[in-house]
Amino acid sequence: MFPTKTVRSLGVATVVAMGLASCATYDDDFARVNSRLDQLETRVQDAATSADAANQAAQRANSRLDQLEGRVQAIESAPGRVPRG
Repeated sequence: MFPTKTVRSLGVATVVAMGLASCATYDDDFARVNSRLDQLETRVQDAATSADAANQAAQRANSRLDQLEGRVQAIESAPGRVPRG
């Protein structure tokens, strides 16, 4: 039989080896999570850019509507025309 000290040393070595091997898989997991976070960050930035562009377009449209509203009110308040003969 193996001496107790040798068995204990092999057991400790096995546990350490298994622990180190399991840490290696976390690196892959962290890399996947970081990659996914990078993709999400890019999507958020793209969405923010699109939202800013839409906001600017809406402001331009509101400005044009305000200009048209003055013209419409002027036409509506003008005296009626008398039909020709």
